[in-house]
Amino acid sequence: MAGPASLILISVFGTLALLGIPLAISITAAALAAVALVAPLDMALFTSAQKMLASLDSFSLLAVPFFILSGVMMNSGGIAVRLVNFARLIAGRIPGSLAQTNIAGNMLFGSISGSAIAASTSIGGVLVPMQAEEGYDRDFAAAVNIASAPTGMLIPPTTAFIIYSLVSGGASIAALFLGGAVAGLMWGLGMMALTSLIAWRRGYPVGGRTGWREALRITREALPSLMLIVIVIGGIMFGVFTAVEASGIAVIYTMLLAFVIHRTTPLRNFPSFLLETAQVTGTIMLLLAASAALSFAMAFTGIPAAVTSLILGLSDDPVMVMLIINAVLLVIGCFMDIGPAILIFTPILLPIAQKVGYDPVHFGVILVFNLAIGTITPPVGTGLFVGASVAKVRVERAIRALGPFYILLFAILALVTYVPALTLTLPRLFDL
Repeated sequence: MAGPASLILISVFGTLALLGIPLAISITAAALAAVALVAPLDMALFTSAQKMLASLDSFSLLAVPFFILSGVMMNSGGIAVRLVNFARLIAGRIPGSLAQTNIAGNMLFGSISGSAIAASTSIGGVLVPMQAEEGYDRDFAAAVNIASAPTGMLIPPTTAFIIYSLVSGGASIAALFLGGAVAGLMWGLGMMALTSLIAWRRGYPVGGRTGWREALRITREALPSLMLIVIVIGGIMFGVFTAVEASGIAVIYTMLLAFVIHRTTPLRNFPSFLLETAQVTGTIMLLLAASAALSFAMAFTGIPAAVTSLILGLSDDPVMVMLIINAVLLVIGCFMDIGPAILIFTPILLPIAQKVGYDPVHFGVILVFNLAIGTITPPVGTGLFVGASVAKVRVERAIRALGPFYILLFAILALVTYVPALTLTLPRLFDL
């Protein structure tokens, strides 16, 4: 039954998605069609609705709107310039200092705002023109900005790991945050090392020294924003509060930052922040409910077991199995946003990874890392097109300049995949 059910599921979903039907409706309709193949329609409707409602009855979901609201306020709070100055202070004496500043700025702003696109436009929008003025190749500047923007999808706080935790059956959000932080830092530091090598070979300028008074001023201005990362990660690591409590604290802290400390955002904008948060949260919740119906349909018709048998029939070697899974996820990431991709493919691929000995937390980091790469790869990676637009270069030229960065990312992905200690040591150290 798994074969016909899979065919109906894919056909209905693909047809509706191509017709422009909203993704959540396409997923739910496909799930109902698959279940109706083996059960009465009234039972399929009742059980699917029950599963959809039950999927939203989770205390952990409270973290989603809070972290989204915190990110929305950060995006509008004039934080980018302060972080650019601080990043330049950190990376100013490294070869290709402006490009290094772009990378450091994307890591900082991306993690605080929770958005790779926001990092690419806010940080890259400032630094790419500056690099062009100082003689950097614009294609290279675009590639640096594009390749480093997704680090914020891994460095917490990030909703991707919260969604994965819910779909995976309860993988620790705190452990995912710590594992993702390590993977995100590997991504960012790897970018900086490669950029240093390219900048040194091309003779790009190194920034001048900053006086200690100026350095103190820049640090003082950026410190309140940076403290959000310290508070969230530090509080979770040392058991001061849970991930859900951390999300509420993040909102309170961001409000103080935007409305009291920096005073860059008028209080009258707060209702619009709430409206944007409600819109994004509503989309995520609807997709989460739809994915619950999809998970039920797949389990009821035996699709995950069939996919597991298919992949393990090709090879039961963990190295080969994870190579196949990585290849599949990289392709998926090119065509699908990270949220829906996590919701749809976690129930299918996680059991396979567990069959070959992978921890759910480790697999979660691998999953998000793959999908983050997918956002900057052709043919339809959103981060690639946004980054090229910000830099005012053609996408084809940006892709050529991204070549060395793609190779580096695949190498880091291999390390994250095949060396579990890199992402699991820190969570285990804190008993998460």
